[in-house]
Order: sequence, then structure tokens, then C-alpha cells
Amino acid sequence: MPSPTQADLHVNVPLTNVSIAYMQSADSFIADKIFPKVKVKKQSDLYWKYSKSDWRRTDVKRRAPSTESPGVGWNMDTDQYFCHVYAVHKDIDDQIRANSDSNFNLDRDATEFVTNQHLLKRDIDWTNSYFKTGVSATQTTGVAATPTGAQFLRWDNAGSDPLQDVAGWFIDFRQLTGFAPNICVMGAYVMKSLKNHPDIIDRIKYTQRGVVTEDLIATLFDIDELFVTYATQAVGPQMADARDQDAAATFSFIGDPKGVLFAYAPSSPSLMTPSAGYTFTWSGYLGGNSQGIKVKKFREERIASDRIEAEQTYDMKAVCTDMGLWCGTAVT
Repeated sequence: MPSPTQADLHVNVPLTNVSIAYMQSADSFIADKIFPKVKVKKQSDLYWKYSKSDWRRTDVKRRAPSTESPGVGWNMDTDQYFCHVYAVHKDIDDQIRANSDSNFNLDRDATEFVTNQHLLKRDIDWTNSYFKTGVSATQTTGVAATPTGAQFLRWDNAGSDPLQDVAGWFIDFRQLTGFAPNICVMGAYVMKSLKNHPDIIDRIKYTQRGVVTEDLIATLFDIDELFVTYATQAVGPQMADARDQDAAATFSFIGDPKGVLFAYAPSSPSLMTPSAGYTFTWSGYLGGNSQGIKVKKFREERIASDRIEAEQTYDMKAVCTDMGLWCGTAVT
């Protein structure tokens, strides 16, 4: 064999300016964007709930001379929150740190990794708390043909009319609550179908470039904000070989990719204001952290490692279930 060979001239080493990690974009996570955060000083406490019907009737009467005006009032009840504390950490061993190449920033990578873990956890809990059947007081289901009762024709059916469906639901919503939904959260498959729906394309064909965007759909639905559940999660065992692990894993969207939630929520929490949901955050424990995730680094001398630990605390409550409208199986 002629010498020198290619192997003599070059030894493969990891590049210092390229690596590959599948960290999801922060825009994919929605749990902290939908319902207002209520900062609380104590881990658990009570909050007041006013009766709805008392605010939807009037006892005002014509007053005769020298008579008292009618007395009025309202009923109240209480509910409770409890902010659980969630935590995870990544240890950086001294030997690994000393032996790592210059292109690795172990502290940064560990911080991003544990933060990503918390963002995933928070979105999973959000969908389990709100984005499913059995939570909202009003529920409807898409069917393949001939809808009856609380059903509608699925929006991937060419004969469906999503704009008319939503307009009718919003009238019923106003009648029930006195408010109109201002937020929509939908699965990725629903958004795909709406972007290609002939009625919607026909509505916007003379606007901009005739391209259906999420903002245009929000405008057509007459809502302030629209979010799509694009974040994904992996299910499968952790293995020694990364390629075997990825091959064995299954990947799916967090939340129902075929569901839609319409809801009303104020821009910020306030007294005597209804909301489909609130996220109670224990500010007395975490302080003023804006994202609700506290990351700290400290020494674990017993295992000769630095520890990057992240914590968050919350309780996600569907405080007014009538302020939500769930649409299940909106597409096939």
C-alpha cells in the first residue's frame, strides 16, 4: 500500500464549531403564554369564587315614595390551590470537565438541558390540565358525516364550514358567560387542515399573497391570540448508545394534535374577573424569576462534581370551566 495513507495524514476529531442537539425552540412551548400567572406568597391558600347567576340578573324595581330600595347581594364560595415544587439536576464531574475539549461549554449545556426539561414538563402538565375532554363545560366533537347535537363536521372535510361553526359556538358562549373567547389553542393537524381549507383560502385569496397564516386564522375566528401545540416529546428507554436509543423512541406532539380549545382569559389576573384558567406560582419560594424557573449551580464535593439544578413551582387550575370550549377530533 502506498504511503502515506489518508489515515496517516488526518485523524478524525470532533469539530470545534459544529455539534448537533435537538433542543426545541422556545416558541414551541406555550404553557406560560395562555393563562395569567398568579404570584402567591404561600404554597397553598384559598381564593374567592363569585356566583355567576347573581351577576346575570337584576332586582332593580320602581321605587314608590317613602319606601326602601330592594336589597341585593351575591353568593360566594372558595377554592384552593397548592403549588407543588418540581426539580431536576445535571451533575458535571470534575474528571469530565478536566478532560473535555474547548468546544464544550458544560455549564451552559447543562443549564439549557435542565431548563428544557422543565419547559417540557410544564407543557405536558398544561395539556393534561386544560387541553383535553372533560375539563371545559362546553364540549363538541367532530364527526365524519351528518353531525347531530353537540357535533360538527370535521374540518378536513371539504364540505365543512369552520368559520360558521366557530361563529355559532361564540354566540352560545356569550349567552352562557357574558364573554367571548379571546384565546384559541389548537393541535398541529388542525392548523394544517385550516391552512388548506377551501373556504378559508377563498376568504383571503385577495389579501397579501393569498397565504393562510396563523394570524389570519385568528382574525377570521375573531380572537386575540392563537397558539399551536407544536412541542413534542419522546417516549422510550434511555440506552448507552444514542443511535439505538433514538431508533427505539417514539415521538409525538404534546397534547391532542386534533383538538381545539377556545377560552376566555384576561391579560392579567385581577379581582372579580373570570378566567378559564390560572397558573398559581409560589413567588415566596422562587422570588421574582420571570419564567418561573430558577437555575442554580453549587458544589457536590462528595461526588467531586458541580451540580446545575433547576426548580419551578406551580398549580394549574381550571378556575372557571364555563370559560372554556373544547372541540375534540376537529380533524380525522
